[in-house]
Amino acid sequence: MHDFVRHVFKLPIIPRKMSEEKEFRVIIPEEEYQIIEFKQEGLPGIGVINLALIKFEPKAVFSWHCSIMIEFENFIENGMPTNEDILKAEKLEDYLDANIKGENKEKPNALFLGRITWNKTRELIWRVFKPELTNDFLSKIIEEENHLFQFDFKIEIDTVWNLADWHLKSVSV
Repeated sequence: MHDFVRHVFKLPIIPRKMSEEKEFRVIIPEEEYQIIEFKQEGLPGIGVINLALIKFEPKAVFSWHCSIMIEFENFIENGMPTNEDILKAEKLEDYLDANIKGENKEKPNALFLGRITWNKTRELIWRVFKPELTNDFLSKIIEEENHLFQFDFKIEIDTVWNLADWHLKSVSV
């Protein structure tokens, strides 16, 4: 049985009236993961995808796609990271996850979609409610050079979750 958190988000309706808001009742699902394995360009990849987001609605609440790309420093054959780098990456991921989601666990700013490790990199993906908060947090880390790995990030509007499509369809339910 899954525990759910209920709350209401207000989003501006963008097309005409910026001051008008629409309310959604949102149930935040408990995270549940599945491991995926794949090959791309002849190299192995592994991912961890949050199954709880497959049927999540309303998607419009978390309409921003945040992708963080970490570059591993040490890797073994086929571009997979060493155990040492995996442990460092997990420490960084925990820090990023806590701060991107925010302090209010009942009304988080983001939902963790998953992570993909492939070709000397790891991509971390969240669906975000208020992109400004995430952008400011990540920009500050980069500016202060306060990070365990070099990384870059991109936050894009994606109201129908097209950018999450591959990830969510790669799991078997």
